[in-house]
Amino acid sequence: MKILEDFDVNNKRVLVRCDFNVPLDNKGNILDDFRIKQVFPTIRYLLKNKAKIVLISHLGRPTEPSAKYSLKPVGLRLEKLLGRKISFLPDCIGEDVEKEIDKIQSGEIVVLENLRFYKGEEGNAQVFAKQLAKLGDIFIQEAFACCHRSHASIVSLPKYLPSGAGFLLCKELSSLQKVVKNPSRPLVAIIGGIKLKTKIKLVEKLSQICDFILVSSVLSLQILKNKISLPENVILSKDVDISMKTAPSDIDSKTIALFTEKILQAKTIFWNGPLGKIEKKEFQNGTSKIAEKIIESGAYSVIGGGETIEFLKEINLADKFDHISTGGGAMIDYLVDGKLVGIDALNQN
Repeated sequence: MKILEDFDVNNKRVLVRCDFNVPLDNKGNILDDFRIKQVFPTIRYLLKNKAKIVLISHLGRPTEPSAKYSLKPVGLRLEKLLGRKISFLPDCIGEDVEKEIDKIQSGEIVVLENLRFYKGEEGNAQVFAKQLAKLGDIFIQEAFACCHRSHASIVSLPKYLPSGAGFLLCKELSSLQKVVKNPSRPLVAIIGGIKLKTKIKLVEKLSQICDFILVSSVLSLQILKNKISLPENVILSKDVDISMKTAPSDIDSKTIALFTEKILQAKTIFWNGPLGKIEKKEFQNGTSKIAEKIIESGAYSVIGGGETIEFLKEINLADKFDHISTGGGAMIDYLVDGKLVGIDALNQN
């Protein structure tokens, strides 16, 4: 797989697939620009090397074009954060867009409209991918969080342009490889959340490589009730038993103590999913305590999952971890399967 630095981008139109799927309020204001900022190293490199920068992304799940899902607010936020003029085009394909892209000078940035305004994006239409390819000389993939989806801008666009991985994508893969390939041991995984169907394959896979896996109360109860057999290194919460109808809304002090013991021994920690119903303050104690213990351990730490990351930001601890992943589903798929369709597409380019 080629990376950004393998290309001569001087005076070239570089098409960068970003993940600008940021949360918005009812008025279209951006609530969290974390994902936008993660692409800055790649953008700054392209600016320094006098590229013509074309940024593409999706936002939300629109069924038709609408102002609610426009990427225009992203362009405005980029302009503010970078302190430079950012152009926004109200479409992402077509002759008008092509003409405007042809006018771009080296060192200029253009943001295009939501890819998902066209059914060809999620439908992986080759015609749509070819239309996008007309807008660039080089394609750089930075949307790690989308690399598990067989969408046109993820798996087909690399067929039609010289392609490679941006700095963010490389960082995501490198951080996860530190967990699954020769990690410093003990390696401890903490798996929370509520969806057993989503998490059980992750637990089973990690049980093969981790020294210990610590599982939230809700998932622990589902594992017991479904009579799922797991290795001894998978440690269920102490506050559940098979007779319970519902799991506790937070892990108790005994579970916190047990998990803390394993965490403080760790040299590498992977954490995905909250350990309680953190949307309510009274059930945030367990997740907060575990976060503090991970930091105290000094272990190399990789955190993923939108809810977990959002909570860590709220309690001002997010910057204390070694890597905060932009991908939830993509991260899980990569850890379970060892590959992603978006990465395979770059390897085949």
